[in-house]
Amino acid sequence: MADILAQLLQGFATAATPINLLWAFVGCAVGTAIGVLPGLGPAVTVAMLLPITAQVEPTASMIFFAGIYYGAMYGGSTTSILLNTPGETGTMVTALEGFKMAKSGRAGAALATSAIGSFVAGTIATVLVTLFAPIVAKYAVQLGPPEYFLLMMLAFTTVSAVLGQSTLRGLTALFIGLAIGLVGLDQITGQVRYTAGIPEFLDGIEVVLLAVGLFAVGECFYTALYEGRSGSAERNRLNSVYMSRSEWRRSWPAWLRGTALGFPFGTIPAGGTEIPTFLSYGVERKLSRHKEEFGTVGAIEGVAGPEAANNAAVTATLVPLLTLGIPTSVTAAILLSALQNYGINAGPQLFETSSKLVWALIASLYIGNVMLLVLNLPLVGLWVKLLEIPRPPLYAGILIFATVGVYGMRQSAFDLFLMFAIGMLGVVMRRFDFPTAPVIIGMILGPLAEAQMRNGLAIGEGRFSVFIERPVSAALLALLVAVVLLPRLLALRARSRI
Repeated sequence: MADILAQLLQGFATAATPINLLWAFVGCAVGTAIGVLPGLGPAVTVAMLLPITAQVEPTASMIFFAGIYYGAMYGGSTTSILLNTPGETGTMVTALEGFKMAKSGRAGAALATSAIGSFVAGTIATVLVTLFAPIVAKYAVQLGPPEYFLLMMLAFTTVSAVLGQSTLRGLTALFIGLAIGLVGLDQITGQVRYTAGIPEFLDGIEVVLLAVGLFAVGECFYTALYEGRSGSAERNRLNSVYMSRSEWRRSWPAWLRGTALGFPFGTIPAGGTEIPTFLSYGVERKLSRHKEEFGTVGAIEGVAGPEAANNAAVTATLVPLLTLGIPTSVTAAILLSALQNYGINAGPQLFETSSKLVWALIASLYIGNVMLLVLNLPLVGLWVKLLEIPRPPLYAGILIFATVGVYGMRQSAFDLFLMFAIGMLGVVMRRFDFPTAPVIIGMILGPLAEAQMRNGLAIGEGRFSVFIERPVSAALLALLVAVVLLPRLLALRARSRI
């Protein structure tokens, strides 16, 4: 422990030099700006800026890239809350309650709980990275395909059951997402599936395209077709820029629960930010004493928990990256290539061979967290001014940003037609009260779950019993059954008493 503390202090000494502080600040500012734009995520940005590794000292460039990675998570929540336009897949859940809060005049509280929750979760996760990186990574790699498959099944059932007014509608939306996820080439055999002979479908449908179409474009079309007729100025009301005492009380347990969910997922290769953010939303909706606010006026726990889970998972990706050389996200993979550009090999020996760089990078996470809080909290009032823009130019601007962001991914006009078609699907789903979030879950996790199931069956030589023979997968399966059956059994018991 004393050794870790001494190395961390040495890392702070390196990270706190003026030039490294400047790189951290620029990275955080660039990342925040990028998080706001749909389609241009941290992975694309870090990839574009990789050539700077030829000119900049390794520690400074890694601190810069880490700042971009962190900042993008903060920035993505801003447009999710204010405009229902997620800049990143990890902030899609934030849009569910955050946008409802903005429409009911509580945008300031939503942005504040998002920024503070990100800071709390990022700081706790960084402490855990500092203390437990090698230990967590050691246990995380022991999970195999059966465990990953059941983790994803747990995410499917938990979230689909709690989103929307009806479990049936939630599951219908999930199956739509699973069907969309099957389009393209089979991951294992390379077989072409459900492309209808359209070459653009061979690579599958982009997650960002689906998210922007369902959330941003769908919101614009729905408002124009239905809400726009009344000329209501409901979304322009603003009660307060800050959180009330009651909102503080409701937020802090959600921050802690979100952190506890997010950190483990960031350390495992099948992790990422999608599963823990959706699971966190499901947990908060189950535990909240204000269930009536979910999906109506917006519940602050539904913003606080997922935002904390998102940032904890992002921080935790450094555990397998630094200790095992295993990237668990696209951005982490690009960070790994940046290290390799310097001739540095991530893995168990990294803490010995490049100790100065590793500990400076970890120290920079503490510094970056504080920088992002200082950057974002004072800007809450400024961001909220976006809500004062009249609806027609505001939604026209959202459509322009969505179009530019989606076109910029593959420079394909076909993607634009597909985005607007998905937008119309979003309008139909909203009109008939189908939740849109399970579509995203099914699309993101469906192909991963399929691959893990097939790998698990290959390990078990075609036997489904492989999923109950391993202790962790058997425990997850038991939890899955409990999640599906317990609410129904309790409801039946309550009915029989009447």
